[in-house]
Amino acid sequence: MTVHRVTAEQALAALGTPRDGLDEGEAQARLERFGPNVLGGAKRRSIVGLIVGQFTDVLVVVLLAAAVVAGFLGDLKDTIVILAIVVLDAIVGVAQEYRAERALDALRTMAAPTAVVVRGGTTVEIPAARLVPGDVVLLSEGRIVPADLRVCEAAHLEVDESVLTGESFPVTKTTSPLEADAPALGDRANEAFQGTRVTRGRARAVVVATGRATEFGRIAGMLESATAPRTPLQRRLDRFAGRLALVVVAICAITFGVGWLRGEPALLMFLTAVSLAVAAVPEALPAVVTISLALGARRLVARRALVRSLPAVETLGSVTFVCTDKTGTITLNRMKVTSYWVEGTFAAVPGRGRAWERLANAMTLCGDAREDASSVVSGDPTEVALYEAARAAGARHEELAAIWPRIDELPFESARRRATTIHADRDGGGLAVMKGAPEVVLARCAVLDTAAAQAADAMAANGLRVLAIAARRWPAAAHPLPQDAVEDGLELLGLVGIADPPRDDAREAVIACRSAGIAPVMITGDHPLTARSIATAVGILDDGGEVLTGPELAAMAPDELARRARTIRVYARVAPEQKLAIVEALQSRGEIVAMTGDGVNDAPALRRADIGVAMGITGTDVAKEAAAMVLLDDRFATIVGAVREGRKVYDNIRKFIRYVLTTNSAEVWTILLAPFVGMPIPLLPIQILWINLVTDGLPGLAFAAEPAERDVMTRSPRPPAEGIFAGGLGAHALWVGLLMAGVTLGAQAWLLSRGDPHWRTMVFTILCWSQLAHAMAIRSERFSLFTQGVFTNRPMIAAVTLAIVFQAAVVYLPWANRIFETDALPPADLALAVGASLVVFVAVELEKLVRRRGGNT
Repeated sequence: MTVHRVTAEQALAALGTPRDGLDEGEAQARLERFGPNVLGGAKRRSIVGLIVGQFTDVLVVVLLAAAVVAGFLGDLKDTIVILAIVVLDAIVGVAQEYRAERALDALRTMAAPTAVVVRGGTTVEIPAARLVPGDVVLLSEGRIVPADLRVCEAAHLEVDESVLTGESFPVTKTTSPLEADAPALGDRANEAFQGTRVTRGRARAVVVATGRATEFGRIAGMLESATAPRTPLQRRLDRFAGRLALVVVAICAITFGVGWLRGEPALLMFLTAVSLAVAAVPEALPAVVTISLALGARRLVARRALVRSLPAVETLGSVTFVCTDKTGTITLNRMKVTSYWVEGTFAAVPGRGRAWERLANAMTLCGDAREDASSVVSGDPTEVALYEAARAAGARHEELAAIWPRIDELPFESARRRATTIHADRDGGGLAVMKGAPEVVLARCAVLDTAAAQAADAMAANGLRVLAIAARRWPAAAHPLPQDAVEDGLELLGLVGIADPPRDDAREAVIACRSAGIAPVMITGDHPLTARSIATAVGILDDGGEVLTGPELAAMAPDELARRARTIRVYARVAPEQKLAIVEALQSRGEIVAMTGDGVNDAPALRRADIGVAMGITGTDVAKEAAAMVLLDDRFATIVGAVREGRKVYDNIRKFIRYVLTTNSAEVWTILLAPFVGMPIPLLPIQILWINLVTDGLPGLAFAAEPAERDVMTRSPRPPAEGIFAGGLGAHALWVGLLMAGVTLGAQAWLLSRGDPHWRTMVFTILCWSQLAHAMAIRSERFSLFTQGVFTNRPMIAAVTLAIVFQAAVVYLPWANRIFETDALPPADLALAVGASLVVFVAVELEKLVRRRGGNT
């Protein structure tokens, strides 16, 4: 039954509800039939299940295999380090999945704990969980709506539905049936929904849905099914790990086979092959990723953004679309008078003079908003806006109330569309002040003002809620006047336009997003005119741009939405499942989507998006638990700083991967190519593992502290389908790895030709220091080290310095000589090792120079 299309009496009859409510026996029977009025939930995964799930990742499997092999070789250090990293990563993953399951718990807490019902003609208060379809519920100001209801009787009922629909203004409820087949939630004026709040009036309503059948229940179902996708970084690392596993197996086979065919001892070649395979696995990669994300998260807290899921830091840097709610995100979520029309003139702020004074006084007298001792104004949001505007214009309620005490009022009703307060003066006369819809108030004025009607239309076209303010005075001799006379023959004082205005920095943030190649999209449950006005004001929508409404979206096939989603920038009057559909439509086209929001209606889309961003101040607990990041200041502009941080994090992870692939490939090429040119294996297994420890560990971790590059916010996002090797990374790793191996093998050939007894120590040192030179050279993918700043990454300077010192210790300390089979190098050989290592630094700087001149990024 579509309860919004039938009368209240028909709804009661269809539900089998007597006028005095269900009796206890029938209520109990229905409770057993429909179940309790709770959201319930899917079965939680056990902690053991969460833990086991963390060890199915390809890279984790490769690392565990490397740990086993390292332990077999007696390298317990690598085994312990790898296992520690894997366990830490698993702990983080379990914590994140556990946190995600709490989103539904937060949604449950928003249900009303109690409800006032009529059972068998008696009014009782019961736990909301015991409500059943057909129960008669009484609503009053301040109460949370306990289930989905059809309003049967209402007296000035207004409900704040912003957590569910995103509607800025409280919704006036009616009892009349609606004609539309499937209106948006915000347009279903004869229904009240679970979890929303009564801001004014009272009502008698009948329960039409409980538990999972409510609109909140549908959102709970969407939350369970809307699983968060793997982040772009996770997907790229998965592909990288799969390829790496194949490469490692190939390295083992080729190294062992070539050496054995050349007549090398089988045991030595087996140990060499396995050592090389262990060295080829970047066991520091999970640590570098985790540390980079953790440092980024810490920096984001300073920018007023709290990261609840570490991968979200990098995901922000990859987003191509930011889908944002309007209310509380782009706007202040606070009603404010933003436009006036007085004596034929528009104004954004109150002016001076008698006309402005009369308007301000009337705005103060005609409402019930009040100011406490700390200057906080409370009451109906619209009346609060009028009160604050009047106060800013100089009106003081206490003074005016003493001069014009209220003696009666004719309250607002949906049929009247106006409210009037009646005041007495000291001389025994009276004053009536009316506020309401312009067409209604103007019709009650003594003089029909066509200019005012045109001004009201113009203000409404800009998305404003327009109220006309009028007044009438009469002398003591005429007091009291009949009600019809009180609301007739008035004088128009002015028009006021009320809106939830954009945040001051919203436009600058939108411009910054667009300059970074990110498309901002507004998705709101608000009216299309309001959505268009706000979106145009902040730069999301260009003049004449299309606004797609919820009903239009509902009539659209999924493939058509997926096709058009890239071009639509504003959606209005959308339902929660439609927000989810928009996010999924963009994702189906390969876009990386961020979704911001604060209401319950945003939660499924927040969960499903590549990154959900909730508002920390105005956001509901449901939104916060569903999101991966929370803006502590609710500023859309904070997202811009977060995007910058995310891009920097991904850049730094790429730098480490560029570094480790290049250096590890250099070690592989050195071992593989030496036999082909007739030279002995240049490195012992323990020397391979030492280079892997010294060069991968400290410098690799230091990449996490690299500052952002200068063009980080002026370039487009990385294409969603782009892999780790894009942008020349794979080619760089190949040619620079070959260059390192060439320099190393060239030095080996020259040293062997002159019979140098220190040749292996020289090869060992040149390969180690070449990798350190490479670390300094690739601190920027495009700009010179000297432009980037040699000392702008102090952890890197410290790491490279320590690595140089450690290698020197292996060369010059006698006990280290015995362990690593090295010799102390003469000064001339040491100088040669330094010079050979710098060849790589110079070559990489020249590569970047060529890229800059060619305009490549």
